[in-house]
Amino acid sequence: MNKIQLIFHHIFKFIWNLIFVISYPILATFGLVFIGFTYFFSGLSRLLTRIKSNESIKEFNQPEWEIISKQTDLIEGKLHKQIMFGPSCYHLRRKDGVPSILEDYLFGRKIRVLDEGYLMEKWNTVDSKKLPDFDVCLYQPDEDKLTSLTTIKCFDWHLAEKEDNKLSFKWFDGTQGGEVKVAL
Repeated sequence: MNKIQLIFHHIFKFIWNLIFVISYPILATFGLVFIGFTYFFSGLSRLLTRIKSNESIKEFNQPEWEIISKQTDLIEGKLHKQIMFGPSCYHLRRKDGVPSILEDYLFGRKIRVLDEGYLMEKWNTVDSKKLPDFDVCLYQPDEDKLTSLTTIKCFDWHLAEKEDNKLSFKWFDGTQGGEVKVAL
């Protein structure tokens, strides 16, 4: 190395060491303060959890029977499983206490009232890897009969139109859509 390069080398080495010596205590202090805050809030959380009674935690974790659809008060549901960032499935029963075929299956929250009965979304699986997989069914409460109309493999579907004894469902899965027509 020539003399000029050697001088620049020593100057930059001195500046680098100066920056390291000045910033090291600041960085170390920040790390210790951060760890201290973490321990403090963790201890505070543990203390507040101990204060809270076990009974209130039990009540929070147990779902209750609730009205599923605003269109009908005959059917109520109890949450079975919540799909992360997706819909929920429910155990359904009749509110009037009559034993029903609804108790054997899991259903979605979509219930539409028709003249012929209730249009419902019956879940074929609750395995999140196989979802969406639904049967759109017609429930006739007078006969306690559940008739599968079509299978839809999409979360976003709706009844588009109803003509006499024909129903038209439209669906959209985010990239493509379609229409399914079924006869009652």
